[in-house]
Amino acid sequence: MRYQPENGQELCEAVRLARDLIRIESTNPGAGEGKMEAYIRDYLSGCGALVQTQEVLPLRSNVIATIEGACKSPMLVFSCHMDTVVFGKDWSLDPLGGQMKEGRLYGRGACDMKSGLACALTVFKKTALAVQSGRIRLKYPLRLLCSVDEEGQMRGITHALCQDMVGEKDWVLDLEPTDGEIQMAHKGRLWLEIQVHGITAHASRPEQGADAVAAAAETIHEIRSVFQTFSRHEKLGRPTVTFGQIQGGYQPYVVPDECRIWADLRLTPPTDDRQALKAVDQAVQTAMKQIPGVRIEYQITGNRPYVEINEQSVLLGHLQKAVCEVTGQNLEAGVFPGYTDSAVVSGLLGNRECMSYGPGDLKYAHKPDEFVEMNDIERCERVLEALISRMLKAV
Repeated sequence: MRYQPENGQELCEAVRLARDLIRIESTNPGAGEGKMEAYIRDYLSGCGALVQTQEVLPLRSNVIATIEGACKSPMLVFSCHMDTVVFGKDWSLDPLGGQMKEGRLYGRGACDMKSGLACALTVFKKTALAVQSGRIRLKYPLRLLCSVDEEGQMRGITHALCQDMVGEKDWVLDLEPTDGEIQMAHKGRLWLEIQVHGITAHASRPEQGADAVAAAAETIHEIRSVFQTFSRHEKLGRPTVTFGQIQGGYQPYVVPDECRIWADLRLTPPTDDRQALKAVDQAVQTAMKQIPGVRIEYQITGNRPYVEINEQSVLLGHLQKAVCEVTGQNLEAGVFPGYTDSAVVSGLLGNRECMSYGPGDLKYAHKPDEFVEMNDIERCERVLEALISRMLKAV
């Protein structure tokens, strides 16, 4: 189905739907996903699919819709998150306006990832209605998983996995913005909170204390030095470490007795979390020797493994053929710069059939005047239709 807006420009259904979704605030933190959940349930009402909700947090629920197939598994799972980051400053357009201008659709979440969600919703509903009417039958089930909190702690997808909504053998495609590419590999993500305990003293007599900030600096230096020695992966590059936040001290003339550091470690093969933590342990021991009297401890606040490309993936092969059918492009699998819900599925379940392909370019996500090219949405919608026809053997 196509739509005729006021300016006479013809829109595919996914573009119209993306505009509607942009106009619903679902910031995280902020408004949350409640209105998105209600809209999606209403949109899918009557299409014949089984639609479920699962409360993850108060007033924040995943929406899961399923079309049964002749076989129970594996399923093709479209994974999309409903939340966006906050608006931020310096917008020249209304973040909730869904304005269309020169072939682009603007608004918060335009590319990350309400346009991808719109593509998945549109194709899912079309498929459900075709199955309901008896025009087609599916050999394998199709599931749409709309999650909460992807822009936070990814509690939505984690809850879905705990409820067995996705399995180890399922084919999982998230609709994150990939700029026309198929992206499968991810750096691992290890988050640490490092606490340094010192001894307070007057700054004129520092020998009577133990400087927690100085020890934190030594720790940072040592970790950075070790990370520079780690091997580079052909596709994922070298492991990196970022110290995104630090707190400590009271006054310039007081030796600080507390300091806290938050570290983001991105890991690539062959460096795994054990090797990274060994480097952190060595750095901590060195810092405590350099600044006598301090005590350093740390907590792991997040740990996700890296994901490598699986060239033998069944989903990858079908997706490559669907993309070629629609666009004429022959794509190789590449790297997603961040960490997605599908990467969580791969990391927690060991599922090697997870990847990303969606409209938009990630470099415009989370920025003022976020946008997506409207023809990019239409292209993605057509690829998903081709994928279902090819992979689920609709007849």
